[in-house]
Amino acid sequence: MSIPAIGALSLGSVQQPTPPVAPASSGSGAGGFGAALTGAVNNLQQLQSTSDAANVKAVTGNLNDIQDATVAAARVQTTVQLMATLRNQAVDAFNTIMRMGG
Repeated sequence: MSIPAIGALSLGSVQQPTPPVAPASSGSGAGGFGAALTGAVNNLQQLQSTSDAANVKAVTGNLNDIQDATVAAARVQTTVQLMATLRNQAVDAFNTIMRMGG
């Protein structure tokens, strides 16, 4: 099941994040998962940069709509929470697999 990406925010001249691109299927599940995880981390870094730029514009008075900075910060917060949840699930899965071996 594929989940469509959320469209980019309109932040004026602030650098827009690029939507995540689904990795090409290479035939091996591990490579595809690693590429997807790398893409998610890169997307998080882009979102953080966009949020930081919007916050700087807001503080200096150059931001036309404060809602843009708020939405960018909320996207970063949600993405960080998602990444933490994925990390926790991966650790739990690893621990379950290790218990099966013993």
